[in-house]
Amino acid sequence: MASADQIVTEAQTATAPGRPEIRKVRGRRRRGNVAWGIVGWVVGIVFFFPVLWMVLTGFKTEAQAYTNTPTLIFKPTLSQFSTVFSSGIWPYVANSAFATIVSTILVLALATPCAFALSLRPVRKTRDVLFFFISTKMLPIVAAIIPIYIAARNLHMLDNIFTLVILYTAMNLPIAVWMMRSFFLEVPGELLEAAQMDGAPLRKTMIEVILPVVAPGLAATALICSIFAWNEFFFAVNLTATEAATVPVFLVGFISSEGLYFAQLCAAAVVATLPVVLAGWIAQRQLVRGLSFGAIK
Repeated sequence: MASADQIVTEAQTATAPGRPEIRKVRGRRRRGNVAWGIVGWVVGIVFFFPVLWMVLTGFKTEAQAYTNTPTLIFKPTLSQFSTVFSSGIWPYVANSAFATIVSTILVLALATPCAFALSLRPVRKTRDVLFFFISTKMLPIVAAIIPIYIAARNLHMLDNIFTLVILYTAMNLPIAVWMMRSFFLEVPGELLEAAQMDGAPLRKTMIEVILPVVAPGLAATALICSIFAWNEFFFAVNLTATEAATVPVFLVGFISSEGLYFAQLCAAAVVATLPVVLAGWIAQRQLVRGLSFGAIK
């Protein structure tokens, strides 16, 4: 007479799928993963190719950059980069760095308490407040440049780096509020309740309890705002001349009436892109954690 263990084993064998079926399912999954991997690599190469071509062109001469048939095999040269560095790029880099860093700090200082109030401490008509913030991004910049220019002229703030700091802060603040609010909404309410039960004031609760939890989101927001401020061109080209001009304005100088210095422009673009790329590479772990914050619980 069969034992209970043998009966259970036979029942499991009868109801469980056979090994060939399991192998087929695993094979399908593996082929699907490989196919999606190939698609991902193709899409990544397509998006990265213009950047790669810009970098390669920066190491060419002007004659090689203007050939009808693209030159793939050439002797690299640093003459274009030496021309860029000798043409006075450093004041433009300093202006861009100052405007980017200061405006990002101001954005985080203003957006963090605002997003906290709209998420963990909701106020009346929260939806209306959020819509007001995002509605400021619906106005085309070109439609507002004339009153901004007149105001800056009357305040004697044309060609002033602090004008760009104020405008970049206002430009990035709505995006930062929306991003930080989404991160704050993922914070468990029990943390706030526990801090309140311990008698911690609101400022201490926010600094010592909430902010460490949303630190990856804070880093992601700071990086995105920095990229937007560093790449901004329209305000800089219309409101600055020589004293407060930024890197995007410097790049326009390679487009002259004599023609386009294509190789020099690519070399200057590589130099201008390098700080943002390095910042993203250094903060990539925090960026990925921040953009995926709350996606997995």
